[in-house]
Amino acid sequence: MTTVAEPEDQQQGLQVLYTRQQIAGRVAELGEEITRDLNGEPLIMIGVLKGAAVFLADLARAVQADTTFDFIAVSSYGKGQRSSGAVKLIKDLDHPIEGKNVLIVEDILDTGITLTYLRKILQQHHPKSLRIAALLDKPARRMEKIEADYVGFSIPNLFVIGYGMDYAERYRNLPDICLMTPEHPE
Repeated sequence: MTTVAEPEDQQQGLQVLYTRQQIAGRVAELGEEITRDLNGEPLIMIGVLKGAAVFLADLARAVQADTTFDFIAVSSYGKGQRSSGAVKLIKDLDHPIEGKNVLIVEDILDTGITLTYLRKILQQHHPKSLRIAALLDKPARRMEKIEADYVGFSIPNLFVIGYGMDYAERYRNLPDICLMTPEHPE
């Protein structure tokens, strides 16, 4: 019989940066802000795969508005800890966004290269409004002049995992946001 590692087992030896309770509280606050800004209008949330999937699910439940979602996938990291600097569209939207209120939902705003690329691509579809929600903001690494409209937490230049964020596709299922340490991965 094979045993499956529980998220808590995976988390052993990792330093927690934000607990699931802190994340839940901040996501609820972001949901209130977004709801207020929508002023009763519908919203399309566009999750940037794969990292933003967990954040999008929680944020969507915190927004009190007629909300649908779509997903877009890009690649700029490959399997390493550093962005390659080149962004490649892997999966485009399934539905039109013209004339709609759109919120790009991203796990982390880092160099800004990916979100600058996505904003440019999505603006070509002529949405009514286009805003960005980032769970984490790392302004120290910014290479493009871009800011999120909604930010969960601002962090220094640290490599983080958990709550959807990964290292070589691992650790996404951790319920807390943890620091990647030299001992990890095994």
